[in-house]
Amino acid sequence: MIFRAIKFAAEAHEGHYRKGTNIPYISHLMNVMKILCENNCSDEVVVAGILHDVVEDTPITIEQVERKFGKTVADMVAGASEPEKTQKDQQWKGSWQERKQHTIDYLGNEANLDKLLVSCADKLDNARAIKQNFMELGDKFWERFNAGKEDQKWYYTGLAEAFEKRAKQYGTPLSNMSEAFSKVVNDIFNPQ
Repeated sequence: MIFRAIKFAAEAHEGHYRKGTNIPYISHLMNVMKILCENNCSDEVVVAGILHDVVEDTPITIEQVERKFGKTVADMVAGASEPEKTQKDQQWKGSWQERKQHTIDYLGNEANLDKLLVSCADKLDNARAIKQNFMELGDKFWERFNAGKEDQKWYYTGLAEAFEKRAKQYGTPLSNMSEAFSKVVNDIFNPQ
């Protein structure tokens, strides 16, 4: 199932690159997969990690994910996606800050362990990429985003707090990923 997901994601994300780079987007999905595998997550969690952006960023629907990979994987992918991308009846499309607050609240209060693992691995790889690019480019790096450095700090700090809170509830492997995420976020926004 993992190799089918890799092929599916590679085809769906063909021609996509990491924001502001010439790095194929599939590299992010493989990094998320690696984080989940290193933390001994189930095959279904790993597959959801590989597919976590396919509904948000490609024409693929959540129904197609469910048909190909099952309801459990589709539910995890939906949990890692903004609601208006997965729910046909969803009319609400809030501002960037409203959408990000929804994500923080969902992860901090509602998401089950599998959805937390997928989201934490995703956010951990994103934070690692931000750290690397910020170290290379300095403050110019933040021009790639619609929301600037202070907004990103608010968002990533809120995510770190949500993951830390839930890691106390679930322990490892979420606590391992949460600790790594918090460290990277701190390195980016509160350097020594």
